[in-house]
Amino acid sequence: MSATVGNRLRLSRGGGLVGLVKSLAMPLVLAAFATYLVVGIVTMRVPPNAAFPGPQFFPGIIAAGLYVFAIVLGIGAVRAIGGTPDAAEPDERAVGVDWRSFAWVVGSFLAFAFLLGILGWIIAAALLFTGIARGFGQRNVLFALFVGVTISSLTYIAFDMGLGLSLPSGILGWAF
Repeated sequence: MSATVGNRLRLSRGGGLVGLVKSLAMPLVLAAFATYLVVGIVTMRVPPNAAFPGPQFFPGIIAAGLYVFAIVLGIGAVRAIGGTPDAAEPDERAVGVDWRSFAWVVGSFLAFAFLLGILGWIIAAALLFTGIARGFGQRNVLFALFVGVTISSLTYIAFDMGLGLSLPSGILGWAF
């Protein structure tokens, strides 16, 4: 099922303790990742001659943003459990998770993480783009692959030539 403009969707999450656990899962994941970043920031060895903003600045901003999102989502989850669903709105419908799309997206990220060192940035990122596009409903795999190769190649060139940073070249190492 997909949403259309004007329809209000409500994620069906069940009731009681199961509903509360489902509602608090994402805020807990965000808070855990933010805590992981904070631990990394605190234990990071920064050279004394590092200029502002330094290597701890941007991860700190991301960690703070993750904490804010976790708090907002947590408050929304607790408020939703305490309230009653509005059944009076005729154009609102309950939707569930599309597990096939979810599997495409998560599987693409996992495959990217494992294949990046072997295949290199261009191929692995193109496959990541293709898998996520498939998860979001793209049926033309060749078109998604073409766009993925184009974007990953441009990103590789921008990092290599523009920033002087090298991304893993993998099996294409002889060409780049």
